[in-house]
Amino acid sequence: MSGNFNFHSTNTALLSVKSVEAPVVVTSHEFDERLSPSLKRLRLSKGLLERVAGVSERRWWAPGSTFEDGAIEAGAKAMAEAGVEPSQIGLLINTSVTRRNLEPSVAVKIHHNLGLPSSALNFDLANACLGFVNGITLASNMIESGQIDYALIVAGEDSQRVQEATFGRLNREDSTRQDYLREFATLTLGSGAAAAVIGRAGDHPGSHRILGGVSRAGTEHHELCVGGEGGMYTDTKGLLEGGLDLVVTAWHEAQENGWDWKGMDRYVTHQVSNSYTNAIIKAVDLDKERVPITFPRWGNVGPASLPMTLAQEARTLHPGDRVLCMGVGSGLNTTMMEIAW
Repeated sequence: MSGNFNFHSTNTALLSVKSVEAPVVVTSHEFDERLSPSLKRLRLSKGLLERVAGVSERRWWAPGSTFEDGAIEAGAKAMAEAGVEPSQIGLLINTSVTRRNLEPSVAVKIHHNLGLPSSALNFDLANACLGFVNGITLASNMIESGQIDYALIVAGEDSQRVQEATFGRLNREDSTRQDYLREFATLTLGSGAAAAVIGRAGDHPGSHRILGGVSRAGTEHHELCVGGEGGMYTDTKGLLEGGLDLVVTAWHEAQENGWDWKGMDRYVTHQVSNSYTNAIIKAVDLDKERVPITFPRWGNVGPASLPMTLAQEARTLHPGDRVLCMGVGSGLNTTMMEIAW
């Protein structure tokens, strides 16, 4: 049987969401220069990253700093804005795709450096670019059940290592146009970090209520985008078609089951590229003016993309605004979550 997974929250709120931009700006023009030998040999024009994907630049971490440092900084900022002490955190979920080791978890270093108590559960939750939204869902359930009072969700991403490896492969004499197309999406990635604090709405008047939402799986598409430290290989056409079908099916079934998302004040989507964003806007008839775009200057920052965009939009949101977070992760999975600002 197919269908959406529905979840509802009655007393959970987003208390804060903060982002950290990696400081080193790397333009798509610089990428073209790095790939110049390959582009010339394969007779591919420069500027494809800007013209096709709409990505003008992305960011890398400065030498000596890491994605973990970014997640730690974002976590500290989120707790400070929420007015929550480290000792009050009962759960830390790291949702980064990036990791240095298979073990231990990325979460343990973040837990230690933020000074969280030994009573705070901590672990990694990985689900491609959907991890951060999944983390919020899990934390909300634990708060609603009374297991914890506060949760901290973080994500820190580093695109430099995989992109440096991609430059090396694509500039080899035996690389082909097909290789370039399969690894094109890797060149759109970016680095950055985000964090959010979740708590009980009743304890924080004026906080942003997490109302719930839907999730849907399309795991027949699990081979369309496969990545590791050495590289990421993507069937961009298949991923667009499969992802669009998944989102549209989930959207229409959600409307049939009582979710009314046609007049939201903001639609905060996972940031990928021009084609993905425009296709979703058209397919479910969103107001383009209410869909903020950040990928031209940040690229696709994996699971940190959506919360980084939400943190940016938080400056202009007002009490009573309705926000729909819309995420898709390779595999494929999608989640849509409504927040009453």
